[in-house]
Amino acid sequence: MAKVKLTITESRCRSGFHKNGQEFIIDETICPPICMELWHYAYPYVWALLNGGELDNGDAKSKSFDIICPDGGRVCLHGEVIEEVQMSENNINWKNN
Repeated sequence: MAKVKLTITESRCRSGFHKNGQEFIIDETICPPICMELWHYAYPYVWALLNGGELDNGDAKSKSFDIICPDGGRVCLHGEVIEEVQMSENNINWKNN
């Protein structure tokens, strides 16, 4: 099964919950430790990508997406399919154990 990496590309989060550059590696459709409103927006895209789907991107198909937080776009999130997990200090590998 594919993995999806979520990256916070911009954050002006009111709660201070999200930080620029935070990364989450998703290999199941369990909510990672991100805001529920942001996850609510991201989940359909993550689910599609985890299950081999491609997303509309203009006239092309893509294995990535960009969304903004429903709170006035205060947080920007980029998601992409990854084959190998390369851990960094910003990665949080989120898995239901």
